[in-house]
Amino acid sequence: MTPAEVIERGRAAFEAAQWAAAYDQLSSADQESGLGPEDIERLATAAFLTGREEDSSDLWARAHQVYLGKGDVERAAGCAYWLAFGLLNRGEFARAGAWSSRAVKLIDDGDHDCVQRGYLLILTGIQSLWNGDAETALSKALQAHDLAERFREPDLKTLSGLARGQILLAQGNTAEGLAWLDETMVSVTAGEVSATVAGLTYCAVISACQDIFDLRRAQEWSSALTHWCDEQPDLVPYSGWCLVHRAEIMQLHGAWADAADAAERAHRRSLLSTDQATGGAAHCLLADLHRLRGDFKRAEEGYREANRLGYEPQPGLALLRLAQAQVDTAASTIRRVVDEMQDNVARAKVLSAHVEIMLAVGDLQAARAGADQLAQIASAFGAPLLHAVSAQCTGALLLMEDDPKAALTKLRVAWRGWQQLDVPYEAARTRALIGLACRALGDEDAAQMELDAARWAFSQLGAVPDLVRVEALAQPLAVKAACGLTAREIEVLRLVASGKTNGAIAADLFLSEKTIARHISNILTKLDLSSRTAATAFAYEHDLV
Repeated sequence: MTPAEVIERGRAAFEAAQWAAAYDQLSSADQESGLGPEDIERLATAAFLTGREEDSSDLWARAHQVYLGKGDVERAAGCAYWLAFGLLNRGEFARAGAWSSRAVKLIDDGDHDCVQRGYLLILTGIQSLWNGDAETALSKALQAHDLAERFREPDLKTLSGLARGQILLAQGNTAEGLAWLDETMVSVTAGEVSATVAGLTYCAVISACQDIFDLRRAQEWSSALTHWCDEQPDLVPYSGWCLVHRAEIMQLHGAWADAADAAERAHRRSLLSTDQATGGAAHCLLADLHRLRGDFKRAEEGYREANRLGYEPQPGLALLRLAQAQVDTAASTIRRVVDEMQDNVARAKVLSAHVEIMLAVGDLQAARAGADQLAQIASAFGAPLLHAVSAQCTGALLLMEDDPKAALTKLRVAWRGWQQLDVPYEAARTRALIGLACRALGDEDAAQMELDAARWAFSQLGAVPDLVRVEALAQPLAVKAACGLTAREIEVLRLVASGKTNGAIAADLFLSEKTIARHISNILTKLDLSSRTAATAFAYEHDLV
């Protein structure tokens, strides 16, 4: 084939979203006879979309120089924008800022009224948002949108709509922000924008939905992103995050094996580029799954690898320490994590773990503060997911505060929320708590049924630590009536006989240590025993252990 024929094949592959073929053909033609600036742009885009990030940057810089040599300042500024975009994407902020400044100077010096000015407004607007100046960022997004309308530029219109939605969400205007994001996604799903802009928009919108705990939208757009990525098997930059988002949704819905598979593939995809964040997120998600299944060694390794890649492994690592009975370590860690979280979105993601760990160490005041904060954030966001988390945490706290009636009301709300959202693991954890509340109210039949339902769900999921715990709680509480012990006292007696401390028993039963001490005193009095050792012997004699 002649170089011209190779270029035509490369262009055709580019139009068909066959990025690897486009890169190979255009790169071959470039080596043979050199490419014009428009084809260099195509090659730069294909390089970016196949994970050749350094090559992409070099090509954009080259196209920039070619356009400058031709006196086409506007196209040169456009190349500088996409070069800065790629650099920002991989965290090279200084170089990105330098290229952005160069592009702005080119446009401003010539007072050019062009579509490239709109792209640069988006870039500088994002920088304003990062610096906490949302008003300036919004003003620039609106200016960019006007330019997009005037020049009929779909990519710029999509980016300006995305920026506007993100800024409104940051300002707390959730309804209007989501409306803009939804409108932006119409153009993306209709195939009206370039692959680079489509991938960026998919990931940004899904992340925004997760940040406001809108599970329904996150799931809907994750499904659309999955379909989009599957149609482009050569795609590298967005496919890793696509798999991470898919894995997160699968984990929530109880498809743990599928979630692990998706996370593994996300990790492998991240190795094809410099995208360490994707690899870190994948490792953290896998570690969470190992922890839930009771494979603590692999969970530890996963959290360490996530941290090495710069991804925060909390609150998963703190929960691992709790599962390993390193309660003080877990408490110190989660207190530090919560103190570092400044905004409500970040705090909401760790407060449920904070409440759980504070209950385990018996710090009811801290647990109450965490549960109250979570309730306030849930009310502000109005997200069903957060309402379910909040109700579950408050119910667990009320149980430990010896108010099983109020706890049961909250836990019923949480369970209905988890059922509606189809989140089986949290639903099962809530049912176990409902069982304990029923037992505390003297309804052992209901307690056994709830605990049995939780046990079945944990078994189906493979949640080994939870299964072991709920099986211990569900053991029959039969004992001779002459003993005169209540169901709760028998439960405490069994745990005393197993060698647990008052603090550990309190954590297991979601009661305070003071309440456990009172129960033990009542047990010793009713059985006319003088010590925990004697109570342990009694439990073994009566087959309670």
